Amino acid sequence: MTTPTYLLVHGAWHDGRCWERVVPRLATAGHRVFAPSLTGHGDKAHLLGPEVGLDTHVDDIVGLILEEDLTDVVLVGHSYAGLVISGAANRIPDRIAHLVYLDAMVPRDGESAIDVMPVTQFLIDQAAASGPGWRIPPLPEQPPPLGLFGVTDPTDVAWLRSLLTDESVRCLQQPVRLDNPAAGAIPRTHIHCVAHQPEGITRRPVPAGQRVWELPTGHDCMITMPAELTDLLLKLD
Repeated sequence: MTTPTYLLVHGAWHDGRCWERVVPRLATAGHRVFAPSLTGHGDKAHLLGPEVGLDTHVDDIVGLILEEDLTDVVLVGHSYAGLVISGAANRIPDRIAHLVYLDAMVPRDGESAIDVMPVTQFLIDQAAASGPGWRIPPLPEQPPPLGLFGVTDPTDVAWLRSLLTDESVRCLQQPVRLDNPAAGAIPRTHIHCVAHQPEGITRRPVPAGQRVWELPTGHDCMITMPAELTDLLLKLD
């Protein structure tokens, strides 16, 4: 029996460093772990431009899997990256062992982030009204208990703010392609962060037969509850 490889995909505005409390825990358990930054973020922040979209990020993940010749991959997508992992699984379903939607957007074929979460359009409209119009700055910190993406500890907030960067509007507008029947056979688990849900954020019902777990914390659970999140991911073995 092969040991699954974990590929952790960050959401909008974040980069791969947001997983740094989870990666060593999975590695200690004997797994190979990847937590790349998507184009326009982290070590690829200089590549951000109006042409960067959802397809760019799907290419990032598919390219990494093929370059590293990864198989039996547990593909974890946080937030916006629910679209990214869905698109990647559609392209190379034979290499994916499990899809994990971590407080994530769960799209249907042909949908964009706007379709899955209509409040996203407000962010795009705000971007169009100021600056060049193609880039969306990170969401601002809210008063407790919402904080910055659910993070409220002052030290953690300062660290998280240091890694957030703008997102291209195209990432939220571009539709995902989910037309490969083989991808439908991949097991799926949904992990919902259920504390302090912001206004305007609604979650679609999870299809029957797909597992749902909950964490009593805010959106960025990889920062606020890394041990508990890791324990859930390891239960997928």
